[in-house]
Amino acid sequence: MKKVMFVCKRNSCRSQMAEGFATTLGKGKIEVSSSGLEASRVHPTAIKVMEEIGINITDQTSDPLSKFDAHNYDAVISLCGCGVNLPQEWVLRDIFEDWQLDDPDGQPLETFYRVRDEIKEKVESLIQTLET
Repeated sequence: MKKVMFVCKRNSCRSQMAEGFATTLGKGKIEVSSSGLEASRVHPTAIKVMEEIGINITDQTSDPLSKFDAHNYDAVISLCGCGVNLPQEWVLRDIFEDWQLDDPDGQPLETFYRVRDEIKEKVESLIQTLET
């Protein structure tokens, strides 16, 4: 089973939503983790907008990338353009993508919804890629 790491700056919004989608949509197909260049918290609005579509991310935690070993992952997805700041071993995985999605933190609620929906589409595509 392929292992995927979603990484973002603070591991509070985008990477948490990606983890929630990938865990749900990729159940039995992929293993998923998320982390940040630094750890913070799971953003309450991210929890809310995911809950509205039936995905519960309340038990997810915000963890620093340094807690994980790059060699344990097949795919690394940066959600915020932070790929340029990742240690090289993370960028050199079999699959590395930098989705460069807007940070919804501090933005209107509509931004959370838009980014959430963009993440869902990208996660669905990633899962298809990993299955081939």
